[in-house]
Amino acid sequence: MKVIPVIDVLDELVVHAVRGRRQEYQPLSSTLCNSVGPLEVAKAFKTLGFNDLYIADLDGIIKGEVNFQIFKQIVDETDLKLMVDAGVADIETAKKLLKTGVSKVIIGTETLQNSSFVGDVVRVLGNERVIVSLDLKGEKLLVKLEFAGSKDPMCLLRDFRKIGVLSVIVLDLNRVGSNEGTNVDFLKKALSENMDVYVGGGVRDIKDLIILKNWGVSGALVATALHSRKISITELKQNGLL
Repeated sequence: MKVIPVIDVLDELVVHAVRGRRQEYQPLSSTLCNSVGPLEVAKAFKTLGFNDLYIADLDGIIKGEVNFQIFKQIVDETDLKLMVDAGVADIETAKKLLKTGVSKVIIGTETLQNSSFVGDVVRVLGNERVIVSLDLKGEKLLVKLEFAGSKDPMCLLRDFRKIGVLSVIVLDLNRVGSNEGTNVDFLKKALSENMDVYVGGGVRDIKDLIILKNWGVSGALVATALHSRKISITELKQNGLL
């Protein structure tokens, strides 16, 4: 299992995400890095030994202003493998993301208008370059009001698997930055679907990570517990997670 650090970018700065309440997000305060610049935070993670980085581009998700230049700069200067959710809603934006050097394009249900779009992206980019994020608040799926597709998260997950999606992120925004643990009940259901499952939101400590690893989770997205050092680099190395 990979432990993948997360940075949330808003107004081109790294912010501390808590429970999806974006209007309340404040600039990042971290024991790992004194800067709130995305490149500097990314470099700090690279120096610690991480090879992958998840970026939630809130400028893209909220305002449609995708930070392509930031992604390119991070790739060029750190060689990190980026997984990026930028609120992609069309094929051209997805292609442009890959041209910056991004390794995997994340399609989040929160900004998805039609479930069939996922199939289009998979066909054009290949299923190894696409990850779907099931954006949840508890057991409720976050989708647009006009969303065309199943609004039951497990039914939608099965639909995605049928159209060739190999990897999924179970992202519970209620638990992001909460220090409350992951959404165990839904996560176990998702793991039964024979897909690579990543989990985001609520990871507290090394014990949580070991449990997720033993369950067969492919990757854990972690931010707050790393910045606060509740999960240390030494613990990650000792448990074969870095």
